[in-house]
Amino acid sequence: MWSRERAARKPWGRRRTLLLAFLTAIVVAAIGGLVMNETPAKFGPPRTLDLDQWDAAWTDVLAHHVDARGRVDFLGLASDRAELDEVIKFIAAVDPASSPEQFPTPNARLAYYLNAYNALAMYGVLDAGVPKRFGWFGRVRFFVMRKFTMGGRAISLYHLENSVIRPLGDPRVHFALNCMSVSCPRLPQSAFTANALDEQLAAAAREFAAEKRNVDVDDGRKELRISRIFKFYTKDFLAKAPSLVAYINQYRLSPVRTDYKIVFDDYDWSINDQGRR
Repeated sequence: MWSRERAARKPWGRRRTLLLAFLTAIVVAAIGGLVMNETPAKFGPPRTLDLDQWDAAWTDVLAHHVDARGRVDFLGLASDRAELDEVIKFIAAVDPASSPEQFPTPNARLAYYLNAYNALAMYGVLDAGVPKRFGWFGRVRFFVMRKFTMGGRAISLYHLENSVIRPLGDPRVHFALNCMSVSCPRLPQSAFTANALDEQLAAAAREFAAEKRNVDVDDGRKELRISRIFKFYTKDFLAKAPSLVAYINQYRLSPVRTDYKIVFDDYDWSINDQGRR
């Protein structure tokens, strides 16, 4: 009886062994990629350690390689990436923890983190060969496992967003952070700055709430279809408003109905590339 049970379990045992081997290979490959992808010590020091010049360099990248719809010209960027590399080298050397004197106000720190996140995401996609989209494991590898250098320390995009930016307590950051995916908020064509940050974030929130792809009212079905970003970060929005609809209506010229059923749209993880059909 025992031998028959063991014989019956043998196929599953082989499958389990193969599955474990496959998962181990994935983890090993991911860890290897994580070490290789730490950036950008190989580039050397940045040409400047001045924050204003860094803002100008990042604005130059955005102005030349991002269109009015927020799509990135990754093909052009790949052949003209010197300025982006300088932006990344600055991030590797300077941040509010390593150089607090350069970031004297909360807005200076937040503007830096928003710019740094977007720049690192752009660099990461370019460095990864511009994949067509982020699959589930691709997202884990890109946002969690992959490390970048910021102020001399290794950090992932996941940690930067969730342990550094979100605790600062302004949910409007979710209309400013861009991971280079189609369903992200529109990538701006200029850098966030300390002096104009509140106005820039308010404008980003108004633009996001006004776009039909993010907030769409279906009167026939009595449904309110909204971006899944509102589901991902519900806790952050509800810290500033009694409901998601109340939060959205703060930034809408035409308030949406509060009694409609909320439906969260699927998130499109395709890379937001100008060359994408």
